[in-house]
Amino acid sequence: MAYKGLGDFVAAIEARGELARIGVEVDPELEITEIADRVMREGGPALLFETVKGSAYPLLINAMGSESRMALALGAESLDAKAAEIEELLDWAWSQARDLKGLGALVGAVPGALPRLPAALSLLPRRAARPACRAVISDTEGFSTLPVLKCWPGDGGRFLTLPVVCARDPDTGEQNMGMYRMQVYDDRTAGMHWHLHKDGARIFDKYAALGKRMPVAVSLGSDPAVTYASTAPLPEGLWEMIFAGFLRGKGAQIAKATLSDIDVPADAEFVLEGYVDPEERRTEGPFGDHTGFYSLQDEYPVFHLERITRRRDPIYPATIVGIPPKEDCWMAKATERLFLPFLRRLCPEISDLAMPLEGVFHNCAIVSIKKRYPGQARKVMNFIWGMGQMMYTKLIVVVDDDISLRDLSMVAWRAFNNIDAGTDLVLSEGPLDALDHSSPKPRYGTRLGVDATRKLPGEGHDRPWPDPLKMDERVKALVDGRWREYGIQSRAK
Repeated sequence: MAYKGLGDFVAAIEARGELARIGVEVDPELEITEIADRVMREGGPALLFETVKGSAYPLLINAMGSESRMALALGAESLDAKAAEIEELLDWAWSQARDLKGLGALVGAVPGALPRLPAALSLLPRRAARPACRAVISDTEGFSTLPVLKCWPGDGGRFLTLPVVCARDPDTGEQNMGMYRMQVYDDRTAGMHWHLHKDGARIFDKYAALGKRMPVAVSLGSDPAVTYASTAPLPEGLWEMIFAGFLRGKGAQIAKATLSDIDVPADAEFVLEGYVDPEERRTEGPFGDHTGFYSLQDEYPVFHLERITRRRDPIYPATIVGIPPKEDCWMAKATERLFLPFLRRLCPEISDLAMPLEGVFHNCAIVSIKKRYPGQARKVMNFIWGMGQMMYTKLIVVVDDDISLRDLSMVAWRAFNNIDAGTDLVLSEGPLDALDHSSPKPRYGTRLGVDATRKLPGEGHDRPWPDPLKMDERVKALVDGRWREYGIQSRAK
């Protein structure tokens, strides 16, 4: 399902009874955070604050704040159902590549691929004739007109928390979208918090080398598949709008920004146009972050706002981060499920992957594998640390594939009982997320791998490895059939 914009998604949430409208006036400074935090901790609904102090625009928060709403945002019944679509596509692509044997076979295979070609082309971005994001164009409105949140008492100021930052590579012309928080300094400037390892920073460095200002357009609110795609760990050079088209099942609409050649989501609620000057930096932060702690102050580039374009009756999108669970945890859960098929293609022994909400994005990954040979768990750890943003993963726990990763108690049982500290812990130095506060050095530290799989003789374990406890299936069936006879009120599973 492809939504026509954020308002269309809001209507879908409301139809399912998962939207609460708040009509009383609320303060964007701390009050909205306290309300949203309580709702998120209880797994509550999306919230639409219709009257926000100091702004004419309503504010939407927690729109993707559950697994079911995150799946709904991607037009699916469940995240695993959407992952199955990706698996099917990869199976087809793999079968085509596997069956090709030389140029003659390639030519012969083209007719078989042609039926899929129109469907594939329909997923590419399409240019909108009348972009909704340009219904109103203003060079006088500034950040002060928006209901920007100050989330936590120690924050350095108010922050845009769901901005989709759009840029274009000056060398290749490739476009990029990323989500980087923005601290509002005044009515026309804001911090641009892109990290050293992010594409935004890479493109910024190219403009700095050229001695030119970097044009930037910031989209606020659109089809949620577009917003999610801006957070996805895609390969460098792959435009997020193409991935969004796949998620939507239909190409996302785009439009040129009015002050540059950057393409932006045509269905955006707001587009903030301006530039970042390579010669200018300003102190940004602190900011109450998804780690549950305040990220430290640092020097970051500055975004200069020149123009706001918007819909006629826009909705301002926001989120808060902090101690899990929060809305961003469910965006991370989507990444976990949707990118598992890709990981399996590259590392076939992976059975499943889980990123617990408490790890928030990349602090913890649990992996189950089909173990066949000595050192295989270490091979999988190094594979994960070598995969794009998964290099930030501070803790990887590898277990055998005979247990469900959804059962964290079972995972803990294996981890607590299957390891010898002298042989089964792997310390790996490498890059860490800029928000990590625990490493002695910024953006660099030591990651931990835990091999909780059964050990083989080739791994120096000469003693027999014991079998886990498991009841005879015939006895289990017998007890199932006679359970009522025992007179026990509640049945343990």
